[in-house]
Amino acid sequence: MTIGSVLAALSEEFPDVSISKIRFLEGEGLIAPGRTPAGYRTYTAGDVERLRYILTAQRDRFWPLRVIKESLDALDRGLTPQAADNDRPAPPAPVEDPDVPTAAVLSSPTRLRLTAAELAGAAGIELALVESLTSYGLVTPDGEGHFDETALSVAHAAGQLSAYGLEPRHLRTFRTAADRELSLVQQALTAVPGGPDARAGHEATVARACILLHVALVRSGLGHRP
Repeated sequence: MTIGSVLAALSEEFPDVSISKIRFLEGEGLIAPGRTPAGYRTYTAGDVERLRYILTAQRDRFWPLRVIKESLDALDRGLTPQAADNDRPAPPAPVEDPDVPTAAVLSSPTRLRLTAAELAGAAGIELALVESLTSYGLVTPDGEGHFDETALSVAHAAGQLSAYGLEPRHLRTFRTAADRELSLVQQALTAVPGGPDARAGHEATVARACILLHVALVRSGLGHRP
């Protein structure tokens, strides 16, 4: 959009806005339109919404430019606008991670019982990989040699990683990390009063929080790679 088009889009809602006003706000660093090769300003729909936020804050909230600039910086950093007129942008509430099972799922007993051959077929991997996963303690059959739903998840993930050259022997570090996290869960549960029965009700909740933390840290590490 040209600056004239922006003015036309905003003038009905903000009759006092002018081209000089828009350029002033640019000079103050509140907006940063693009430029054509010839040097003409170009504005996106996002720029128009940013101007609308600025003009509304001035007209309805009487915010000085310093406060508006701080609020825009907060919005640029992912904070969310607040409904109340005088409220500054605030951090969003944590959202449920779809990759992390709920406490109810963690605490519910698994009913699936698969033979090694069935596990291999369900996970789309070779039986030899199931045997290797078992030998390295990544999946564990029950007394009758059957594998549950968690073993299916492990086998499926291991199959995907094998395409990148990661073999079960490389995946033992995940088993070690999981065992350490489980130790932390047990340590945290010792502080719960009421004995083993009371602790059992908290086990899945604490475990889920640990999983959520683990996933968040992995994602953070991936996002900060050089």
